[in-house]
Amino acid sequence: MNGGVNGVALAVFIFFFVAVTVMGFLAARWRAAENANNLDEWGLGGRSFGTWITWFLLGGDLYTAYTFVAVPAAIYATGAAGFFAVPYTILVYPLIFTFLPRLWSVSHKHGYVTTSDFVRGRFGSKGLSLAVAITGILATMPYIALQLVGIQAVLDVMGVGGGENTNWFIKDLPLLIAFGVLAAYTYSSGLRAPALIAFVKDTLIYIVIAVAIIYIPIKLGGFDDIFSAANDKFTKAGAGGLAPAAEGQWAYGTLALGSALALFMYPHSITATLSSRSREVIRRNTTILPLYSLMLGLLALLGFMAIAAGVTVENGQLAIPQLFEDMFPDWFTGVAFAAIGIGALVPAAIMSIAAANLFTRNIYKDFLRPNATAEEETKVSKLVSLLVKVGALIFVLGMDKTVAINFQLLGGIWILQTFPALVGGLFTRWFHRWALLAGWAVGMVYGTWKAYDTPSGTQKHFGNTADMPGIGEIGYIGLTAFVLNVVVTVVLTLILRAVKAPDGVDETSSADYKADAGDPGVQPDLPPATAGAPGGH
Repeated sequence: MNGGVNGVALAVFIFFFVAVTVMGFLAARWRAAENANNLDEWGLGGRSFGTWITWFLLGGDLYTAYTFVAVPAAIYATGAAGFFAVPYTILVYPLIFTFLPRLWSVSHKHGYVTTSDFVRGRFGSKGLSLAVAITGILATMPYIALQLVGIQAVLDVMGVGGGENTNWFIKDLPLLIAFGVLAAYTYSSGLRAPALIAFVKDTLIYIVIAVAIIYIPIKLGGFDDIFSAANDKFTKAGAGGLAPAAEGQWAYGTLALGSALALFMYPHSITATLSSRSREVIRRNTTILPLYSLMLGLLALLGFMAIAAGVTVENGQLAIPQLFEDMFPDWFTGVAFAAIGIGALVPAAIMSIAAANLFTRNIYKDFLRPNATAEEETKVSKLVSLLVKVGALIFVLGMDKTVAINFQLLGGIWILQTFPALVGGLFTRWFHRWALLAGWAVGMVYGTWKAYDTPSGTQKHFGNTADMPGIGEIGYIGLTAFVLNVVVTVVLTLILRAVKAPDGVDETSSADYKADAGDPGVQPDLPPATAGAPGGH
């Protein structure tokens, strides 16, 4: 780092930050309904977004600032093993094509806002619904924290906040300001704010990557020199070169598969999905979202470029911001930093809304205030979205950054354990609710214990790969826990069905899973102003 403030880059960064802040507040008037005091409006944008809005929203939701920073940072630190993020985002889209349209249909038919709403309605179990809700909230919190880490990374490289010896308040003031702005426009505009800002965020990211993939290799002598420099680094480090060693291939494959299974279990992924106006919008998006995977593959190459450029940082998360500052003109460095900063605001907003909706619908209303009105639900969700962001901020400011990363990895193990209840429930009612709850508990306990017992690259605990029982290979802990979860669920279901244990009431019907907008009975609770709101074409 240069040691001083990069004034030009900071000015460009502030320009874009102010622009999206204004957009965030104006979003409250964008396609506003006559009655905005319900979660369909504040938490799901009126369930009215068309193909392109949904595409930008899901892209802004899934490809975050942390993705922008961490994926190439993993390549910078470990070589080609870090590319597991690319195949898993390829695997996920055929997978979600099979179940997301069904989830959209049944959710719109019954007015479900969260995955826990569906689980409760499908299996007639508030206990199972509560387990899914708590898991979603726990998995989301460190994810929000890592978006703030992404903002902090670009601020550090720009020299904002002073050095390590600076007063803590002055040092963290820029992050506090960014947090305050994010909290204010999310509270005011709900999901409409990140939906509108996502256009700017994704456009900037595509521009930055397009320029980087052409401009930086020209300055470094071409891709031959880039790959040669990276190969030399990993060969000297005893890693055997760019490709992972044979013993790491199971870890690579199981990480990719487990991550693909987990991605759309996260509450924010489902929140963005349920905001769509029709079943067909979801199906279209599963075919065009892979464009982001192409972008991600190019983004990952920046890790090799950082090696070839001689970037040396103590914190690997700073490698790509530092590469941009070293290689780009100051004004374009500001554009790149703005892309990362705004790339944090969009998913952080959606994640906080999703976590708040889970608390409001599946904890507050189900257990504390069963008679809560739609207006009361909205007020509670707005307040909880603020508390979630405050918790994430405290997490970032009060703990080591590697702890936030490790807890996010643990969150991936946790959220995968909701797969049998959610995806299984979309296709069959055979699983018994008590068996699903027991399978979830076994997966959670095993995954947490095994992760705690496994060293990571930076600490003694919270690794995400370990020996797979019965196979003798190193693999993803979350996938092993998932397999145990499924085995327990199947075995207990057989036993509980045999003894005729009481089953919950299923409030859904087979026709609900194919319902579309405009069908009789779909979206019964939406006010007329939103039921026919225009889409995003």
